[in-house]
Amino acid sequence: MKLITLLPADQYLVVNKSILTEIDKKNLINLYEPIIGFGAVSLYLTLWSDLDRLELISKDFNHHHLMSILKCDLETIKHARNALEAVGLMKTYVKEGDINSYVYELYSPLSALEFFNNPILNIVLYNNIGEKEYNDLKKMYRKINLDLKEFVDITQSLNETFEATSMPVVEARARETLPLNITSEIDFDFLISSIPKGIINPKAFNKKVRELIVNLSFIYDLDNLKLVELIRTSINEQGFIDKESLRKNTRKYYQFNNGTLPTLVYRTQPDYLKMPMGDNSKRGRIIAVFENTSPYDFLKSKYKGATPTPRDLKLLESLIIDLELNPAVVNVLIDYILRKNNNRLNSSYVETLAGQWKRAGLKTAREAMEFAEKEHKKLQKGNKTKKDLVKERQVPVWFDKKIESEEVSEEEKKELEELLKNL
Repeated sequence: MKLITLLPADQYLVVNKSILTEIDKKNLINLYEPIIGFGAVSLYLTLWSDLDRLELISKDFNHHHLMSILKCDLETIKHARNALEAVGLMKTYVKEGDINSYVYELYSPLSALEFFNNPILNIVLYNNIGEKEYNDLKKMYRKINLDLKEFVDITQSLNETFEATSMPVVEARARETLPLNITSEIDFDFLISSIPKGIINPKAFNKKVRELIVNLSFIYDLDNLKLVELIRTSINEQGFIDKESLRKNTRKYYQFNNGTLPTLVYRTQPDYLKMPMGDNSKRGRIIAVFENTSPYDFLKSKYKGATPTPRDLKLLESLIIDLELNPAVVNVLIDYILRKNNNRLNSSYVETLAGQWKRAGLKTAREAMEFAEKEHKKLQKGNKTKKDLVKERQVPVWFDKKIESEEVSEEEKKELEELLKNL
């Protein structure tokens, strides 16, 4: 990218490409500031304040105006601007001349839900502020769900309340956000030239593959030399880069060198996919455990508090990262397989069921439990041998529909609370 010297006399114009709210300000400070710093947040809010009364566009300013307000030099302002661009809060355009002219487009921050489900911003925030602060933030933004199953929805629709009239259609501004802009140090020319032409297809580095490489290099902190090595081990027979193999090889390299799992394995079910609070039946309590326990902690609980074996951890990691199953679904899968398979996590069996659950589009703990019960009943139809009857009895307690109305015993309550007490 061409380097352009920023001068105090250079002019700029601010354009609002979105609708900015007070909630956006809160998200900027709570979620973005730990990543981009207070200087970038101050620049964003200063540019926002430059807008006209309708918050559409500003008049022309020069950069000395920003230097005076922010009390900093142009290099600091430029770094702050680059940080905003990197996380998708701003786009910058320039027209060169005797005095350069800039256009700064402002975009809305992600909502809390979008932010916590962004695989990159979420991880960076976690790494920057630590587990305690991260969990406190998640609690602050948690969604309040009420159990309304005993209530009747009597909300009236628009046509029941108002008569239809012929009104002109007005095109209004919409809330806009930008995709994450990762500043990459990857030299794709170097990557391509480092792999013999007879091994790789000239079209192997397509847009999706490049995006994956950028994301992996960012999350796992990989340089160009290490990427060449990982890419070479992920080329298929047709000379294309197998994206799944690249992800797995990168993950294995990371774990071998760091001895830890990626942060995603320690995440619990997203709040918007949790069931409403208030269900105190045994089934409701079990679902709460599936939803509020990370897959790592859940598997560890099956080991009676001991650290799971490296083999089982790799399998767990594959479910979370490679198959992209939600945490609560992984917990249900683990519980079901351990019960059905004599407390063993057989890789081929786990991968077969996990693939089936992925294709079924299961998102929540309840969906996974109901799907497991349904599939189990299909397998139990027909003639049953003595061995089959033994296996049929070896099913999770949540298979029993009666637990919808059952209260939890003191022993069961203690066991469930033990799993949740540190969350």
